[in-house]
Amino acid sequence: MGSLDSSMRTSEVRDLFSDADVIIYARLERVEMQMLDKLVEGLGHLGIVTTTNKALGEVMIQTTKQCWPDLKKAIENMPFEIEFI
Repeated sequence: MGSLDSSMRTSEVRDLFSDADVIIYARLERVEMQMLDKLVEGLGHLGIVTTTNKALGEVMIQTTKQCWPDLKKAIENMPFEIEFI
């Protein structure tokens, strides 16, 4: 099951990548949402930021298990407060 071929079922593909994705939910000031997006984007694509509720300042950060420790450290050192929810 090391390579992806057309004979693999969807469930097999899902199982193959089941531990690769990490989704983090966070909340921050609305005025900082675009800054978070730009800073994460500039970190060599360690993750992708998606706004989930603009009014509440809530975002979803998609990354991988391998990238999350570095991305978390970078986010925690950004010049604004962010709450992981």
